[in-house]
Amino acid sequence: MSEKRLFHSVAEQISDLIDEGVFPLGTRLPGERELAERFGVSRVTIREAEIALQAVGKIQIKTGSGVYVSEELPKNPGQLPDVSAFELTEARSLIESEAAALAAKVISDEALQDLQELVSQMAAANDDAATSADRAFHMTIAKASGNKAIVHTIETLWRMREELPKVKKTYGSVCEEDAESRMKEHQLILDALKAHNPDDARNAMRAHFFRLISAMLDATEQEALREVQQRATESRERFLTNANLG
Repeated sequence: MSEKRLFHSVAEQISDLIDEGVFPLGTRLPGERELAERFGVSRVTIREAEIALQAVGKIQIKTGSGVYVSEELPKNPGQLPDVSAFELTEARSLIESEAAALAAKVISDEALQDLQELVSQMAAANDDAATSADRAFHMTIAKASGNKAIVHTIETLWRMREELPKVKKTYGSVCEEDAESRMKEHQLILDALKAHNPDDARNAMRAHFFRLISAMLDATEQEALREVQQRATESRERFLTNANLG
């Protein structure tokens, strides 16, 4: 392993130990000699790793005092924000509707063919396969817009949809119960793209997300009602039991 790759590797290992709490926030790191022995590298490699960690705000090198873990660690720039399914869907509606309008003007016959195949795949019984086709459908439109910033934004929105547990659960419950509507709405979006009509493509995409938000509201209300009923049942059983004991 080259010296450059070696100090990067050591920096990553020290960073992981900080994240795991082995080296707590605000505390002094072991000296260069001890760390060199721990990782089986030279003191020069340790020094380079520490410089790299200081550059990203993970540690602070204090001349004459030592090396300390920062009191507050830098935020991960790739970390997703804690958003609700409603916030995400609102953002998707705004951005993806305009992406569809842009794509309608320039989308290729090949991309349209791919979209038709993806709509067919959404009819699959396997929900994971249907969701994968759904994602590919929206990303194909994003790429057809010809705008890399839009592609990156929509990729990030889909990360939120798939990686945030509460959002994924909400989307899953709605999409599983209304798979037929999802497929029909995507076909309407595709029809507008085939006609190269930006306004119709924009409106079809908005209608898709409007239906999705409405379905989420219904599901949220039903879940809240179930929780109230569950609490009422538990309270009734507790009070009746206490009354019988009396």
